Amino acid sequence: MPAARMGVVGLGSMGFGMAQSLKRAGFDVAGCDVTQDAVARWVAEGGRGTAAPAEAARDAAAVVSVVVNAAQTEAILFGKDGVAEALPEGAVFISSATMDPDIARKLAKQLEATGRHYLDAPISGGAQRAAQGELTILASGSAAAFAKARPALDAMSAKLYELGDEAGQGAAFKMINQLLAGVHIAAASEAMAFAARQGLDLRKVYEVITASAGNSWMFENRMPHVLDGDYTPRSAVDIFVKDLGIIQDMARNAKFPVPVSAAALQMFLMTSAAGMGRDDDASVARMYARVTGTSLPGA
Repeated sequence: MPAARMGVVGLGSMGFGMAQSLKRAGFDVAGCDVTQDAVARWVAEGGRGTAAPAEAARDAAAVVSVVVNAAQTEAILFGKDGVAEALPEGAVFISSATMDPDIARKLAKQLEATGRHYLDAPISGGAQRAAQGELTILASGSAAAFAKARPALDAMSAKLYELGDEAGQGAAFKMINQLLAGVHIAAASEAMAFAARQGLDLRKVYEVITASAGNSWMFENRMPHVLDGDYTPRSAVDIFVKDLGIIQDMARNAKFPVPVSAAALQMFLMTSAAGMGRDDDASVARMYARVTGTSLPGA
């Protein structure tokens, strides 16, 4: 019996790992990306490369979209050579981009009107967990969408949260996660740069804080990049410019104050404006170092 077909649109650090996890689970995976080098890398892994989202969707039981934002997701669905025109009726589009919940609801309604399913399924965990099939997936959608997506979700995740029966709930949960993640990165960067200014041994600071109450997942995960002076992007500064910006828009519409995340957004904006937008998000520590004349590795 031939393997079930899956499509993955977006073969960046997360999407590539998710495609690997699907392939390892036995699916016939077609990969698509705007960067031909990414597609060539996927073909070298034994996957099928495609030139357009529609090709990745043809005859697929599910298409996983792992792009940056809502605009890219909408283009993949309804733009030229889009998924919506090629995905078989009854199949499911699994959207993993971080976006405003209202936009997720709009895209779901538009796709579902064509007889296809939409699962709102943002992800968390990083590139390594993506490659290991151990992501956390924050999903919401109809029972039919979950049923169609289940084999793919099982292959890609260690933890799957079913957060509601309509699109938008998964996106809302992801924005709460991003609020905390952005604040924690900014706070960790501030603390590490301040420690450097005090003349402390930064590796000892890392050892002490990761064993103390001030630790966070982001401190533990990102500050080794600062210690090594390695700002190769695992997750870029501009991702948090986008995500914290979405939070500000949501909060303004709800007339809800979010001053801590607003301050974090300004640090990411400053870091991006200084030319580090595509560098690792731990580059906020470099920004602190440059502004204050403090010495950090690689700053």
